Amino acid sequence: MISDRVRGTRVIRTALPAEVERIAALHRRARSTYYPDGLPDDGIDWAAAWRSAVERPDGQVLCVAEDGTITGVASFRTPDGAPADTVKLFQFHVDPGRWRSGVGTALHAACVEAWRADGRRAAVLDVHVDNRRAQAFYARQGWVPDPENPPAEGDHHLFLRFSVQGE
Repeated sequence: MISDRVRGTRVIRTALPAEVERIAALHRRARSTYYPDGLPDDGIDWAAAWRSAVERPDGQVLCVAEDGTITGVASFRTPDGAPADTVKLFQFHVDPGRWRSGVGTALHAACVEAWRADGRRAAVLDVHVDNRRAQAFYARQGWVPDPENPPAEGDHHLFLRFSVQGE
């Protein structure tokens, strides 16, 4: 597990089960920004999904807390069937009110630190095609299109890859 890191009033740490409602609310706020026709009703109970992610023994959820408020969250683990040295970033959200404040960059750096400590060599993710802000953020962090996973016709996601070891 990653230990707490204090940066001023910003702490990046493992998320707690008691925080899943606040994490799910942040997730909804962030997701709603990149759907041109509004957030779809996907029928998913996001609080339950986040509880499952927080409680998974084979994954990790990091959160950014600033003055007691969760302002960012990331969820990652090795996906089924993937090589053991590959991690998938399943969720990465920053509260829209905190965009361009360094929260995302600090959270991403904490993820990379955890991946390196676990001996990971590569990370993968998929990002919604309409989420241009996230695509630009990931590009600034060094993510590139995944040559092993090109977008399929009609798919609404782009697949990106990151070299964890800085190769």
